[in-house]
Amino acid sequence: MAKTFTEKLAAAERANESLLCVGLDPEPSKFPGAWQHDASRIFDFCATIVDATKDLAIAFKPQVAYFAAQRAEDQLERLMAHIRHVAPGVPVILDAKRGDIGSTAEQYALEAFERYRADAVTLSPFMGFDSVEPWLKYEDKGLFLLCRTSNPGGSDLQSQRLVTGDLLYEHIARLAAGPWNRSGQLGLVVGATYPAEIERVRELAPTLPLLIPGVGAQGGDALATVRAGWRGTAERTSAPVVVNSSRAILYASRGNEFAAAARAAALATRASLAAGRGSAG
Repeated sequence: MAKTFTEKLAAAERANESLLCVGLDPEPSKFPGAWQHDASRIFDFCATIVDATKDLAIAFKPQVAYFAAQRAEDQLERLMAHIRHVAPGVPVILDAKRGDIGSTAEQYALEAFERYRADAVTLSPFMGFDSVEPWLKYEDKGLFLLCRTSNPGGSDLQSQRLVTGDLLYEHIARLAAGPWNRSGQLGLVVGATYPAEIERVRELAPTLPLLIPGVGAQGGDALATVRAGWRGTAERTSAPVVVNSSRAILYASRGNEFAAAARAAALATRASLAAGRGSAG
């Protein structure tokens, strides 16, 4: 029987002793050496990063826009197949932030889960449950709803107080942990730049996976992030976190040794996250 996303996530955390998600956001202008500015090398660059970090990651997270902007969707398909081949136990989260209703949402779900064969996807919940419902037909797939994002402008909407007394992001967390979670595979996106909000989301959604961007180039503190969001024991995770780092790993070096530098950065980040797990409740 095929594993659900949350089962794959738990297995990858145990196997690789990791909470680190390696974000795959390829920018050809930052590629090393002769590959610089060569969009045809997107697959080669990302596959090299995957090969260097496949035993260190709880997940990989390719961001669709970085591929689509370079007309490189075919390279994304190849990359997804490559990850399945070399790291079959590491789930892949397609960072697409889709948010639409009805038949359009169905087409986006086909793209994510049948074209790219992702294990999970990021979604915007701001059009309501009928924008999430079509994705729930894929019962074993993970769905991460934007909740309290790492960008400064996230407060413009997410921190607005509703008539119920909840802030908007708190309301989203309650829905995801409750009536919307029909598949048992919902998770939430919460930024590492707001550890107090991570802790609040964890209170409201005590078992949901949290996808946490913002560690590394965005300045989020790895130790504080894990302390706020991860729950479990040495033997078992009861509330997982998936802490993403992209640029700090991808572009740790612009030289020919970029793969070794990426691995070193991933090792250091994984260690920092492990220290937080050791001190979390």
